[in-house]
Amino acid sequence: MYSNTEIQQIVAEQRKFFRTGATLPVKWRIEQLKKLKTAVVAHASEFEDALMADLGRSRVEAYLCDVGPIIVEINEMIHGLRRWARPETHFSGLMCFPSIITKVYKMPYGVSLVISPFNFPILLTIGVVAAAMCGGNTVVVKSSSKSVACTEVLQRFFAEVFPPEYITLIDGGHDVADMCLAQRFDKIFYTGSPAVGKHVMAEAAKNLTPVALELGGETGNWCVVCKDADLKDAARKIAFFKLCNAGQICININQIAVAEEVAEPFLEELKKAFVAQIGEHPVTNPEYPKLITTAAYDKCAALADEYRDRIVFGGEGDRESCRYAPTLIYPVNKDEHIVKHELFCPLLPVVPFKDSEVDALMETIADREHPLAMYLFTKDMKWAKRTMQTQQYGGGCINEVCLHMMVKGVPFNGVGHSGMGAYHGEWGFREFTHPQTVLKGSTRFNLSLREHPYTGKVGELKMKLLRLFER
Repeated sequence: MYSNTEIQQIVAEQRKFFRTGATLPVKWRIEQLKKLKTAVVAHASEFEDALMADLGRSRVEAYLCDVGPIIVEINEMIHGLRRWARPETHFSGLMCFPSIITKVYKMPYGVSLVISPFNFPILLTIGVVAAAMCGGNTVVVKSSSKSVACTEVLQRFFAEVFPPEYITLIDGGHDVADMCLAQRFDKIFYTGSPAVGKHVMAEAAKNLTPVALELGGETGNWCVVCKDADLKDAARKIAFFKLCNAGQICININQIAVAEEVAEPFLEELKKAFVAQIGEHPVTNPEYPKLITTAAYDKCAALADEYRDRIVFGGEGDRESCRYAPTLIYPVNKDEHIVKHELFCPLLPVVPFKDSEVDALMETIADREHPLAMYLFTKDMKWAKRTMQTQQYGGGCINEVCLHMMVKGVPFNGVGHSGMGAYHGEWGFREFTHPQTVLKGSTRFNLSLREHPYTGKVGELKMKLLRLFER
């Protein structure tokens, strides 16, 4: 258990280290990123074991969703950092003559706080820490108290690889998180729920600390399956995604809206896809992940019981192992409470709609809080592209799920109640740096244009020149 004094000391030591300028050279940052990558590879099996203990994830799923993406992310940073960090050169403009050269430097914020979640405790800790390192910051990590095994492994990992004045991990519950938030950090990055995100932002405001928030979205992520969609393909992809981490994914599908004209055949395809991928008894399948705590299991089971008469697939679980089967609930009205909040579990409500009224459905979605992700399945690319360009959400896919966050060079972010800021690759570097504009002044050929007097013939001449320069 940490005290306020201990956390203050950790932050003070990191600030002292940052002010030495050790983290500023790009060459040094690349060396640290290489060291991080080497350590991730060396500890991969340990991370996989911890993910199995906390979330019941198989080695393949643990590597696919946590370890592998970190390595890809760090590689992108190592290869791109020199280019990203290069100062920009701008022409200052005639108004600034003769000082015609302006530079924009990418400066790290300083001491950063990363608050990571339980659902992807390795990826969403090391991945964000890597972005902070890439930007030249020091990092204090507050990891989740729910993913106990992963937090223990990560604490040993960071202590082994980096000195505490550069990177250090603090464990503990909400009280420890609040002690961290009470400190004056230069940047805060939080991943988790909108409710806690509001608290983080309120605490950060006391010190005017800039915040990046990656949130699940208050009313959940929609997947829309139109009448003309390839139902088998859609079902296969949706089943894979809902099984992944037992639905505990911030960009996962919270509810499906399916055209009522194809609802029955789609549900049959979705059932077959679940069985094909996880078997008829997922609760006893060791490959199927579990819910993080018994409290999470009880919440999921209680909601399933509330809709028991409309469960058309699944609906059973084992509290001892915290596994609850993927469960389809149909039909559900778009205004029922189950589709008005993030579920974060294997329950999957299915909302039928008339295909001719899909735009009205999209209006309903737009009226709610902005989701972190959106997924459309249709052959009508004109409609799909128009919809994706007019809705507000973090990111998404057409005829696919989740892969948008795996693409190199593009941002991962939320908007409104699903977050603010962005990271991954160069976008992570940008998130953890701020641009500083510096004009290089000239000591020769300086004009008196900006100086008094502003009246008489001299003033008239200056006005003519100003209007000329501003064209």
